Amino acid sequence: MLARAARGTGALLLRGSTQASGRAPRRTSSGLPRNTVVLFVPQQEAWVVERMGRFHRILEPGLNILIPVLDRIRYVQSLKEIVINVPEQSAVTLDNVTLQIDGVLYLRIMDPYKASYGVEDPEYAVTQLAQTTMRSELGKLSLDKVFRERESLNASIVDAINQAADCWGIRCLRYEIKDIHVPPRVKESMQMQVEAERRKRATVLESEGTRESAINVAEGKKQAQILASEAEKAEQINQAAGEASAVLAKAKAKAEAIRILAAALTQHNGDAAASLTVAEQYVSAFSKLAKDSNTILLPSNPGDVTSMVAQAMGVYGALTKAPVPGAQDSVSSGSSRDVQGTDASLDEEFDRVKLS
Repeated sequence: MLARAARGTGALLLRGSTQASGRAPRRTSSGLPRNTVVLFVPQQEAWVVERMGRFHRILEPGLNILIPVLDRIRYVQSLKEIVINVPEQSAVTLDNVTLQIDGVLYLRIMDPYKASYGVEDPEYAVTQLAQTTMRSELGKLSLDKVFRERESLNASIVDAINQAADCWGIRCLRYEIKDIHVPPRVKESMQMQVEAERRKRATVLESEGTRESAINVAEGKKQAQILASEAEKAEQINQAAGEASAVLAKAKAKAEAIRILAAALTQHNGDAAASLTVAEQYVSAFSKLAKDSNTILLPSNPGDVTSMVAQAMGVYGALTKAPVPGAQDSVSSGSSRDVQGTDASLDEEFDRVKLS
Protein backbone atom coordinates (compact mmCIF):
# COMPACT_ATOMS: atom_id res chain seq x y z
CA MET A 1 0.00 0.00 0.00
CA LEU A 2 2.86 2.36 0.84
CA ALA A 3 4.49 1.43 -2.44
CA ARG A 4 1.30 2.31 -4.32
CA ALA A 5 1.15 5.66 -2.55
CA ALA A 6 4.79 6.33 -3.40
CA ARG A 7 4.18 5.43 -7.03
CA GLY A 8 1.18 7.80 -7.06
CA THR A 9 3.17 10.60 -5.51
CA GLY A 10 6.02 10.02 -7.97
CA ALA A 11 3.60 10.18 -10.86
CA LEU A 12 2.16 13.48 -9.57
CA LEU A 13 5.64 14.97 -9.17
CA LEU A 14 6.62 13.79 -12.65
CA ARG A 15 3.48 15.27 -14.18
CA GLY A 16 3.99 18.51 -12.29
CA SER A 17 7.60 18.77 -13.40
CA THR A 18 6.62 17.96 -16.98
CA GLN A 19 3.98 20.70 -17.01
CA ALA A 20 6.26 23.20 -15.29
CA SER A 21 9.17 22.62 -17.65
CA GLY A 22 7.55 24.91 -20.23
CA ARG A 23 7.55 28.70 -20.21
CA ALA A 24 4.28 28.94 -18.29
CA PRO A 25 2.01 26.44 -16.52
CA ARG A 26 -1.11 25.25 -18.22
CA ARG A 27 -4.15 27.35 -17.35
CA THR A 28 -7.79 26.48 -17.10
CA SER A 29 -10.58 27.96 -19.14
CA SER A 30 -10.86 30.87 -16.65
CA GLY A 31 -7.20 31.85 -17.22
CA LEU A 32 -5.87 30.61 -13.85
CA PRO A 33 -3.10 27.99 -13.59
CA ARG A 34 -3.91 24.51 -12.30
CA ASN A 35 -2.66 23.04 -9.08
CA THR A 36 0.00 20.60 -10.26
CA VAL A 37 1.57 20.22 -6.79
CA VAL A 38 4.91 21.62 -8.02
CA LEU A 39 4.53 25.13 -9.47
CA PHE A 40 6.97 27.72 -10.76
CA VAL A 41 5.75 31.30 -10.28
CA PRO A 42 7.20 33.87 -12.76
CA GLN A 43 8.98 36.98 -11.59
CA GLN A 44 6.80 40.08 -10.90
CA GLU A 45 3.68 37.98 -10.40
CA ALA A 46 1.77 37.11 -7.25
CA TRP A 47 -0.46 34.02 -7.11
CA VAL A 48 -3.14 34.09 -4.44
CA VAL A 49 -3.86 30.59 -3.07
CA GLU A 50 -7.03 29.55 -1.23
CA ARG A 51 -7.27 26.43 0.86
CA MET A 52 -10.76 24.99 1.07
CA GLY A 53 -12.23 28.31 -0.14
CA ARG A 54 -10.33 30.49 2.33
CA PHE A 55 -7.27 32.63 1.75
CA HIS A 56 -4.17 30.66 2.54
CA ARG A 57 -1.07 32.45 1.19
CA ILE A 58 0.53 34.28 -1.72
CA LEU A 59 3.06 32.33 -3.77
CA GLU A 60 6.41 34.02 -4.23
CA PRO A 61 8.30 33.87 -7.53
CA GLY A 62 10.15 30.59 -7.95
CA LEU A 63 9.42 27.00 -6.83
CA ASN A 64 6.25 26.40 -4.82
CA ILE A 65 4.52 23.18 -3.72
CA LEU A 66 0.77 22.92 -3.13
CA ILE A 67 -1.50 20.20 -1.83
CA PRO A 68 -3.78 18.87 -4.52
CA VAL A 69 -7.55 19.23 -4.18
CA LEU A 70 -7.23 21.35 -1.01
CA ASP A 71 -5.24 24.25 -2.46
CA ARG A 72 -6.51 26.34 -5.38
CA ILE A 73 -4.97 29.30 -7.21
CA ARG A 74 -7.72 31.88 -6.99
CA TYR A 75 -6.10 35.12 -8.30
CA VAL A 76 -3.02 35.98 -10.35
CA GLN A 77 -1.85 39.58 -9.88
CA SER A 78 0.84 41.29 -11.97
CA LEU A 79 3.24 43.46 -9.98
CA LYS A 80 4.44 45.34 -13.04
CA GLU A 81 3.41 48.88 -13.88
CA ILE A 82 0.09 48.81 -15.68
CA VAL A 83 -0.95 51.31 -18.35
CA ILE A 84 -4.68 51.95 -18.71
CA ASN A 85 -6.29 54.17 -21.33
CA VAL A 86 -9.01 56.31 -19.80
CA PRO A 87 -11.86 56.61 -22.34
CA GLU A 88 -12.86 59.98 -23.71
CA GLN A 89 -15.54 61.74 -21.72
CA SER A 90 -17.27 65.12 -21.55
CA ALA A 91 -16.65 67.58 -18.75
CA VAL A 92 -17.92 71.10 -18.02
CA THR A 93 -15.48 73.78 -16.90
CA LEU A 94 -16.10 76.57 -14.41
CA ASP A 95 -17.11 78.97 -17.19
CA ASN A 96 -19.65 76.46 -18.65
CA VAL A 97 -17.60 75.20 -21.59
CA THR A 98 -18.07 71.53 -22.51
CA LEU A 99 -14.82 69.68 -23.22
CA GLN A 100 -14.05 66.23 -24.56
CA ILE A 101 -11.04 64.89 -22.69
CA ASP A 102 -9.19 61.59 -22.34
CA GLY A 103 -6.06 60.41 -20.59
CA VAL A 104 -3.60 57.67 -19.69
CA LEU A 105 -3.31 56.14 -16.22
CA TYR A 106 -0.19 54.46 -14.84
CA LEU A 107 -0.65 52.29 -11.75
CA ARG A 108 0.92 49.37 -9.87
CA ILE A 109 -0.45 46.75 -7.48
CA MET A 110 1.29 47.16 -4.14
CA ASP A 111 -0.73 44.66 -2.05
CA PRO A 112 -1.98 41.57 -3.96
CA TYR A 113 -4.27 40.58 -1.07
CA LYS A 114 -6.17 43.92 -1.09
CA ALA A 115 -6.24 43.98 -4.88
CA SER A 116 -7.82 40.50 -4.87
CA TYR A 117 -10.33 40.83 -2.05
CA GLY A 118 -10.78 44.61 -1.74
CA VAL A 119 -12.44 45.23 -5.10
CA GLU A 120 -13.97 43.03 -7.80
CA ASP A 121 -12.16 44.56 -10.80
CA PRO A 122 -9.26 46.85 -9.82
CA GLU A 123 -8.59 48.23 -13.29
CA TYR A 124 -12.23 49.08 -13.94
CA ALA A 125 -12.57 50.65 -10.51
CA VAL A 126 -9.51 52.83 -10.99
CA THR A 127 -10.65 53.86 -14.48
CA GLN A 128 -14.04 54.97 -13.21
CA LEU A 129 -12.44 56.80 -10.31
CA ALA A 130 -10.09 58.61 -12.71
CA GLN A 131 -13.01 59.73 -14.90
CA THR A 132 -15.10 61.04 -12.01
CA THR A 133 -12.09 62.78 -10.45
CA MET A 134 -11.23 64.37 -13.78
CA ARG A 135 -14.75 65.76 -14.16
CA SER A 136 -14.77 67.17 -10.63
CA GLU A 137 -11.32 68.79 -11.04
CA LEU A 138 -12.22 70.32 -14.40
CA GLY A 139 -15.34 71.83 -12.86
CA LYS A 140 -13.11 73.88 -10.55
CA LEU A 141 -11.10 75.49 -13.37
CA SER A 142 -11.93 77.87 -16.20
CA LEU A 143 -11.08 77.09 -19.81
CA ASP A 144 -7.91 79.19 -19.84
CA LYS A 145 -6.59 77.60 -16.65
CA VAL A 146 -7.22 74.09 -18.00
CA PHE A 147 -4.51 74.65 -20.61
CA ARG A 148 -2.15 76.59 -18.35
CA GLU A 149 -2.42 74.36 -15.25
CA ARG A 150 -2.30 70.99 -16.93
CA GLU A 151 0.42 69.64 -14.65
CA SER A 152 -1.37 70.73 -11.48
CA LEU A 153 -4.56 69.10 -12.81
CA ASN A 154 -2.72 65.81 -13.36
CA ALA A 155 -1.23 65.97 -9.85
CA SER A 156 -4.66 66.62 -8.30
CA ILE A 157 -6.16 63.60 -10.09
CA VAL A 158 -3.27 61.37 -8.93
CA ASP A 159 -3.71 62.47 -5.29
CA ALA A 160 -7.46 61.85 -5.39
CA ILE A 161 -7.00 58.36 -6.90
CA ASN A 162 -4.35 57.38 -4.34
CA GLN A 163 -6.56 58.42 -1.43
CA ALA A 164 -9.48 56.30 -2.69
CA ALA A 165 -7.46 53.31 -3.98
CA ASP A 166 -5.35 52.81 -0.85
CA CYS A 167 -7.80 50.21 0.47
CA TRP A 168 -7.57 48.36 -2.85
CA GLY A 169 -3.82 47.85 -2.61
CA ILE A 170 -3.25 49.93 -5.75
CA ARG A 171 -1.01 52.96 -6.16
CA CYS A 172 -1.44 55.46 -9.00
CA LEU A 173 2.00 56.55 -10.20
CA ARG A 174 0.94 59.29 -12.64
CA TYR A 175 -1.88 60.48 -14.83
CA GLU A 176 -1.48 62.26 -18.14
CA ILE A 177 -4.13 64.08 -20.15
CA LYS A 178 -3.78 63.11 -23.80
CA ASP A 179 -6.20 65.26 -25.79
CA ILE A 180 -8.57 68.10 -24.99
CA HIS A 181 -11.22 68.81 -27.61
CA VAL A 182 -13.16 72.06 -27.47
CA PRO A 183 -16.32 72.96 -29.46
CA PRO A 184 -15.71 74.58 -32.88
CA ARG A 185 -17.20 77.94 -31.88
CA VAL A 186 -15.07 78.07 -28.76
CA LYS A 187 -12.02 77.23 -30.86
CA GLU A 188 -12.78 80.11 -33.22
CA SER A 189 -13.20 82.46 -30.28
CA MET A 190 -9.87 81.32 -28.88
CA GLN A 191 -8.16 81.94 -32.21
CA MET A 192 -9.65 85.44 -32.41
CA GLN A 193 -8.49 86.09 -28.85
CA VAL A 194 -4.98 84.94 -29.71
CA GLU A 195 -4.88 87.18 -32.79
CA ALA A 196 -6.14 90.15 -30.78
CA GLU A 197 -3.51 89.51 -28.13
CA ARG A 198 -0.78 89.38 -30.76
CA ARG A 199 -1.98 92.63 -32.34
CA LYS A 200 -2.04 94.20 -28.88
CA ARG A 201 1.51 93.12 -28.17
CA ALA A 202 2.63 94.39 -31.58
CA THR A 203 0.99 97.77 -30.90
CA VAL A 204 2.56 97.97 -27.45
CA LEU A 205 5.99 97.10 -28.81
CA GLU A 206 5.64 99.69 -31.57
CA SER A 207 4.57 102.37 -29.08
CA GLU A 208 7.47 101.48 -26.81
CA GLY A 209 9.83 101.76 -29.77
CA THR A 210 8.40 105.18 -30.67
CA ARG A 211 8.75 106.32 -27.07
CA GLU A 212 12.34 105.14 -26.86
CA SER A 213 13.10 106.88 -30.15
CA ALA A 214 11.55 110.16 -28.94
CA ILE A 215 13.45 109.91 -25.66
CA ASN A 216 16.72 109.33 -27.51
CA VAL A 217 16.07 112.28 -29.84
CA ALA A 218 15.19 114.57 -26.91
CA GLU A 219 18.24 113.40 -25.01
CA GLY A 220 20.40 114.09 -28.05
CA LYS A 221 18.94 117.60 -28.43
CA LYS A 222 19.48 118.23 -24.74
CA GLN A 223 23.11 117.17 -24.93
CA ALA A 224 23.58 119.26 -28.08
CA GLN A 225 22.15 122.37 -26.38
CA ILE A 226 24.28 121.78 -23.32
CA LEU A 227 27.40 121.45 -25.43
CA ALA A 228 26.44 124.52 -27.49
CA SER A 229 25.86 126.62 -24.35
CA GLU A 230 29.14 125.44 -22.89
CA ALA A 231 30.89 126.33 -26.15
CA GLU A 232 29.22 129.78 -26.20
CA LYS A 233 30.17 130.30 -22.57
CA ALA A 234 33.77 129.40 -23.29
CA GLU A 235 33.73 131.71 -26.33
CA GLN A 236 32.38 134.62 -24.28
CA ILE A 237 34.93 133.97 -21.55
CA ASN A 238 37.74 133.93 -24.09
CA GLN A 239 36.37 137.07 -25.83
CA ALA A 240 36.03 138.91 -22.51
CA ALA A 241 39.53 137.86 -21.55
CA GLY A 242 40.80 139.10 -24.92
CA GLU A 243 38.95 142.39 -24.63
CA ALA A 244 40.22 142.87 -21.08
CA SER A 245 43.76 142.20 -22.26
CA ALA A 246 43.28 144.64 -25.16
CA VAL A 247 41.87 147.36 -22.87
CA LEU A 248 44.71 146.81 -20.44
CA ALA A 249 47.25 146.98 -23.24
CA LYS A 250 45.64 150.17 -24.64
CA ALA A 251 45.58 151.74 -21.18
CA LYS A 252 49.23 150.90 -20.65
CA ALA A 253 50.12 152.25 -24.07
CA LYS A 254 48.10 155.43 -23.49
CA ALA A 255 49.66 155.89 -20.05
CA GLU A 256 53.09 155.46 -21.57
CA ALA A 257 52.22 157.95 -24.33
CA ILE A 258 50.96 160.49 -21.80
CA ARG A 259 54.08 160.00 -19.73
CA ILE A 260 56.29 160.55 -22.76
CA LEU A 261 54.18 163.59 -23.80
CA ALA A 262 54.38 165.07 -20.32
CA ALA A 263 58.13 164.58 -20.34
CA ALA A 264 58.35 166.22 -23.73
CA LEU A 265 56.25 169.23 -22.64
CA THR A 266 58.54 169.93 -19.74
CA GLN A 267 61.45 170.25 -22.09
CA HIS A 268 62.53 173.37 -24.01
CA ASN A 269 59.99 174.63 -26.59
CA GLY A 270 57.38 172.16 -25.31
CA ASP A 271 54.63 174.77 -25.54
CA ALA A 272 55.42 175.39 -29.20
CA ALA A 273 55.20 171.67 -29.94
CA ALA A 274 51.85 171.46 -28.14
CA SER A 275 50.55 174.47 -30.12
CA LEU A 276 51.62 172.80 -33.35
CA THR A 277 49.83 169.57 -32.43
CA VAL A 278 46.61 171.42 -31.52
CA ALA A 279 46.73 173.35 -34.81
CA GLU A 280 47.13 170.10 -36.78
CA GLN A 281 44.19 168.44 -34.98
CA TYR A 282 42.04 171.55 -35.56
CA VAL A 283 42.74 171.51 -39.27
CA SER A 284 42.05 167.77 -39.45
CA ALA A 285 38.75 168.12 -37.56
CA PHE A 286 37.70 171.12 -39.67
CA SER A 287 38.26 169.14 -42.84
CA LYS A 288 35.78 166.44 -41.68
CA LEU A 289 32.87 168.85 -41.07
CA ALA A 290 29.49 168.08 -42.71
CA LYS A 291 30.50 164.53 -43.63
CA ASP A 292 28.42 162.61 -41.06
CA SER A 293 25.51 165.09 -40.42
CA ASN A 294 23.88 168.24 -41.93
CA THR A 295 23.77 170.07 -38.56
CA ILE A 296 27.09 171.86 -37.87
CA LEU A 297 28.23 174.03 -34.99
CA LEU A 298 30.89 176.52 -36.05
CA PRO A 299 32.71 179.16 -34.03
CA SER A 300 32.27 182.87 -34.85
CA ASN A 301 35.65 183.02 -36.62
CA PRO A 302 36.42 179.55 -38.04
CA GLY A 303 39.23 180.90 -40.19
CA ASP A 304 41.23 182.26 -37.27
CA VAL A 305 43.41 179.29 -36.41
CA THR A 306 45.66 181.39 -34.18
CA SER A 307 42.82 182.36 -31.84
CA MET A 308 41.70 178.75 -31.63
CA VAL A 309 45.18 177.56 -30.78
CA ALA A 310 45.51 180.35 -28.21
CA GLN A 311 42.19 179.40 -26.66
CA ALA A 312 43.24 175.71 -26.48
CA MET A 313 46.56 176.62 -24.91
CA GLY A 314 44.74 178.82 -22.41
CA VAL A 315 42.56 175.87 -21.38
CA TYR A 316 45.68 173.73 -21.08
CA GLY A 317 47.38 176.33 -18.95
CA ALA A 318 44.34 176.67 -16.68
CA LEU A 319 44.27 172.92 -16.15
CA THR A 320 47.96 172.71 -15.36
CA LYS A 321 47.86 175.49 -12.75
CA ALA A 322 47.23 174.48 -9.13
CA PRO A 323 44.07 175.88 -7.45
CA VAL A 324 44.67 178.77 -4.96
CA PRO A 325 43.24 178.19 -1.40
CA GLY A 326 40.42 180.59 -0.44
CA ALA A 327 39.60 181.39 -4.06
CA GLN A 328 37.41 178.37 -4.66
CA ASP A 329 34.13 180.29 -4.36
CA SER A 330 35.23 183.06 -6.68
CA VAL A 331 36.47 180.53 -9.21
CA SER A 332 33.20 178.67 -9.02
CA SER A 333 31.13 181.81 -9.51
CA GLY A 334 33.37 182.97 -12.32
CA SER A 335 33.22 179.57 -13.94
CA SER A 336 29.45 179.59 -13.81
CA ARG A 337 29.35 183.04 -15.43
CA ASP A 338 31.80 181.87 -18.11
CA VAL A 339 29.71 178.78 -18.78
CA GLN A 340 26.57 180.88 -19.10
CA GLY A 341 28.32 183.26 -21.46
CA THR A 342 29.68 180.35 -23.44
CA ASP A 343 26.19 178.82 -23.70
CA ALA A 344 24.74 182.14 -24.93
CA SER A 345 27.47 182.50 -27.54
CA LEU A 346 26.91 178.89 -28.67
CA ASP A 347 23.16 179.56 -29.06
CA GLU A 348 23.87 182.63 -31.18
CA GLU A 349 26.30 180.69 -33.36
CA PHE A 350 23.76 177.85 -33.79
CA ASP A 351 21.05 180.33 -34.91
CA ARG A 352 23.47 181.96 -37.36
CA VAL A 353 24.37 178.57 -38.87
CA LYS A 354 20.69 177.70 -39.37
CA LEU A 355 20.02 181.05 -41.06
CA SER A 356 22.97 180.61 -43.37
